[in-house]
Amino acid sequence: MIKLFVGLGNPGPEYEATRHNAGFWWIDALASELKVSLQPDRNFHGFVARISLHGQTVWLLKPQTFMNVSGKAVAALARFYKIQPDEILVAHDELDIIPGQAKLKFAGSHAGHNGLRDIHAQLGTGDYWRLRLGVGHPGVKSEVIHWVLKKPSPEHREAIEDTVHRTLKAIPPLLAGEMEKATLLIHTSKPPRPKPPKPASAEAPLTDPKTNEQGDPA
Repeated sequence: MIKLFVGLGNPGPEYEATRHNAGFWWIDALASELKVSLQPDRNFHGFVARISLHGQTVWLLKPQTFMNVSGKAVAALARFYKIQPDEILVAHDELDIIPGQAKLKFAGSHAGHNGLRDIHAQLGTGDYWRLRLGVGHPGVKSEVIHWVLKKPSPEHREAIEDTVHRTLKAIPPLLAGEMEKATLLIHTSKPPRPKPPKPASAEAPLTDPKTNEQGDPA
């Protein structure tokens, strides 16, 4: 079962609406769903919320250490409360998935994501769960850092936000340790199909339609 939910992103208003903060968007939506408030906690280098669900203590965490030092916060909270890596879920932006889709994954490499890279290093393992929120790829590797630190288009932002809210349906099985059920819910949950255009009226004419010394944001 998942005892610690983590959302990755960068602190500060200049990064708030960027693709790299998709994990923050997800953890904020989860906090709203659970009706809890994230509060700053220096001991865990981030914003933290604690809630009891079905007799189990569950933690929510938004590291405030900048992306490439995310593991500092995750490891501090996990070790203090003796949470095992396989009881941690990290929500993060994923270049290899299009906006509007998400994937649940256990273990594996960090695939170049600096937030995951540091979590790997701080936990000493990659054996934790990841919720990969699609933000799309710029198409050129050299543009990746610029891409994740920019705001998505309105259409992509809407698609990502829709994914965030749809994946919250998997929270009950995640809390119950029903990981196959949670995976099925996340992987089969598709964005709503666009509405077909309205037919033209018979009378109407047709028309053509920031970095600090401790961390780096990327």
